[in-house]
Amino acid sequence: MKLLQNLHNCDLYTFDWCLRRRHLQQLTRASREVSRTADGHLYAIALLLLLLFKQYQWAWVVLTAFAIERTCYFFMKSHFRRNRPPAAIPGFTSIVQPSDQFSFPSGHSSAAFLCTALAVAAIPALGWLLYPWAVAVAISRVLLGVHFPTDTLAGAALGHSVASLVLLYMGVA
Repeated sequence: MKLLQNLHNCDLYTFDWCLRRRHLQQLTRASREVSRTADGHLYAIALLLLLLFKQYQWAWVVLTAFAIERTCYFFMKSHFRRNRPPAAIPGFTSIVQPSDQFSFPSGHSSAAFLCTALAVAAIPALGWLLYPWAVAVAISRVLLGVHFPTDTLAGAALGHSVASLVLLYMGVA
């Protein structure tokens, strides 16, 4: 239990450090925009493009990976039930309204890293663009006050791990 308490204290310190920088209006605006890019619509467009260009194997890989990732994500959310920062920190209010009650793991981070790992497996040259984007999505969720840093780290690990396992199992990696 002491390990979890130390981890939580480190999380609170890092969260506080990040939010002391959020007073910059441009950073908040940028965080909102970056976070919106991971709301899900771009993933649906990417899947439609795969189907349009008859990349059926990759479409199947994407669908399989997202089905597994979302299942793991919902299981973890309901199992761990970690309160979001506004519920965990008295007097704190987040900048955006989260879509659900619990914060661990970050679904935005998980989906961004899943999508990034899949896209980079298909087109390695996209790595220099997509990995910084996925990291920015994770950071934006902390700066918007809806996740602790470890929520986004867990989301990143979940998304990347599921992508790696699906790619390996389906023989595309």
